[in-house]
Amino acid sequence: MITIRIRNFTILSLLLVFLLPWIFFLAGHFMETKTFRFVTNEAEQEKVEQAVRLVENHPEKWTDAAWQSQLSRQLEEMGLGASILSGDNQVIFQTNAGKKPAFAKTERFSVVQDGSVIGRVAIYESNPRAMQMMAAIAGFFLALVIIGVAMRRLIIKPLEELSLHAREVAKGDFDGTLPPAAIAEMAEVREGFRVLVSGLKESFRKQVELEEERRFVMAAMAHDLRTPLFALRGYLDGLTQGIARSPEKMAKYVAVCKEKSAQLDRLVEDLFTYAKTEYPDVGLRRQSVDLSGVIGRSIQSLRLQARQKNISIVENAVEPSCMISGDAHLLERAWTNLLENAVRHTPDDGEIVVQCRQQDGKVTFAVRDSGQGFSEEELRCAFEPLYRGEGSRSRATGGAGLGLTISRRIIRQHGGDLAVANHAEGGALLSGWIPLENRQIDETGK
Repeated sequence: MITIRIRNFTILSLLLVFLLPWIFFLAGHFMETKTFRFVTNEAEQEKVEQAVRLVENHPEKWTDAAWQSQLSRQLEEMGLGASILSGDNQVIFQTNAGKKPAFAKTERFSVVQDGSVIGRVAIYESNPRAMQMMAAIAGFFLALVIIGVAMRRLIIKPLEELSLHAREVAKGDFDGTLPPAAIAEMAEVREGFRVLVSGLKESFRKQVELEEERRFVMAAMAHDLRTPLFALRGYLDGLTQGIARSPEKMAKYVAVCKEKSAQLDRLVEDLFTYAKTEYPDVGLRRQSVDLSGVIGRSIQSLRLQARQKNISIVENAVEPSCMISGDAHLLERAWTNLLENAVRHTPDDGEIVVQCRQQDGKVTFAVRDSGQGFSEEELRCAFEPLYRGEGSRSRATGGAGLGLTISRRIIRQHGGDLAVANHAEGGALLSGWIPLENRQIDETGK
């Protein structure tokens, strides 16, 4: 849409106010004189003096009909009118049946002879500028009307519609149509308002999604906590009520209770960490961290669990020093989640390959297992809270469904990202990156 700035609109309005009355003035002059030429005041005065001489030099012919007829023609050619009265104010001669032209100027004088007034003469001269001035005034008011209509259509009406749209947005209606703007400044305000509404709409959508996610998490965690609690209470009742009478059975009940309490501990810990990652700027204690060391400690913490399934964890291309700025505790938690996920879904006698290297100002890493990999649905939903997928990635595997979600949030808090895929040779592949310490300092300026 073609737009015009207020400055240019103001200039055009001033030009219209100046030009339109002038155009009307010229049109009125042409209608009055049938020419665009302007007669000077001296020429007009000369015509009046000539008419005065015609009357003043022939007082003896004032009553002569032939002379009066000739005088009428001469006055008509000069665009003048006249009336002649006798000394006792009797009408001797007059043009236009005695009607005085509108807006006419009058030249009056008396003719004296032998000390006596023998006549009184009036010469009427039509005002040559009256009609033009009226046309110019009409043009001026027409210019004001045109400017008023333009201001109403281009400025006032869009502002009223924009104000109405703002009230609709305040009521939660983000789907209204913004009015078009032909004034450049109005168009800029309209574009800014459109961006504001788009941002509010996106924020509102995210708020709704977060609220739905929060309700889902609360319901799912309540269910996950209730299941081991119910089992724990049942085995404890069996111990207290004497159902487990033999030492072997009592030991089995105690072992199950310990397993369920450990499961509860993991669930509570996952829920606490998940809640902390909801607030990116809270609880992140940055320091220089060697990510290779973090990976090594995470691997050592899971060696026993992997050995129970005869799974080998291979450190392939793990560089000795990959320094980043971050929270060592949270990073270790993220890596433990990734390795736990790999161990949980790797079959017995399988293999987990871990990589970590510096590349293009980043620390890139990957964890590949020899399991069955992700399904199409799992690739889409792997980072959704409490998503466990189907088959081997169900609740039976023991995961709470928060591990990958927590890991990605922690890695994103450190300026990186995490992705899931299937390796070309089979198995699940978790890969990601975190900027090196110097790059993080350059980007944040801290």
